[in-house]
Amino acid sequence: MVLDLLIIGLVITLYPLPIAAFVVVVSAPLGPRKGLAFILAWLACLVAVIALVLLLTDGRPPPPRSPASTAVLMIKLALGLALIVYSERKRRRRRTADARHVAADEKPVASKRRPKKSSRMDQVTVWSAASLAVLLQPWGMVGLAATTVVQADLSHSGSFLALTTFCVLATSSLLAMELYMVFAPQRAQQALTDLRAWLDHHKEQAIVVTCLVLGLWTVGRSLYELTA
Repeated sequence: MVLDLLIIGLVITLYPLPIAAFVVVVSAPLGPRKGLAFILAWLACLVAVIALVLLLTDGRPPPPRSPASTAVLMIKLALGLALIVYSERKRRRRRTADARHVAADEKPVASKRRPKKSSRMDQVTVWSAASLAVLLQPWGMVGLAATTVVQADLSHSGSFLALTTFCVLATSSLLAMELYMVFAPQRAQQALTDLRAWLDHHKEQAIVVTCLVLGLWTVGRSLYELTA
């Protein structure tokens, strides 16, 4: 359980869509305040999912090879396969789009776009920043975490530590940007502008890689546990 949660938490914190949105939010006027609202809503979603799972299991994992544990593994396997399929569809869609640009003797749009200094998202409020965190939560990956939390045994303190570590790890990239913006706003503004430019160029590739890696890991682990 611990290793699975660490890998899922790491992939969630590196997932580019919420990072790209958070960069815009925290770079806007009153950015640190809006960034804090984003982080709190993000954490609240993670904690709510974990609490719901623990409430359903009463803090005790189902016995191995029981119908309940098998059903959880099947759900986990399905989510892993869904991530792989999503990754492949993203890859093919990007390759098709790039081929069209090449055929038209043009460079890909992403390569010649620069991040705008302002956009609609720059006008985001504290409450809309919190709502954005909920909408951009990678719910498929959070669902994988939920199927892993089913194995948590609250009679052992290690489970509490693993769950806390998962929440912190899944939020670590957002926390790092928030703290950077609070303690070094000028340098952070430039760094976040550069990050936004990089994401404009490589966001699709990052989505493909993160989803594929997590999907393959999940499918492999699920098949191993189902056949062990």
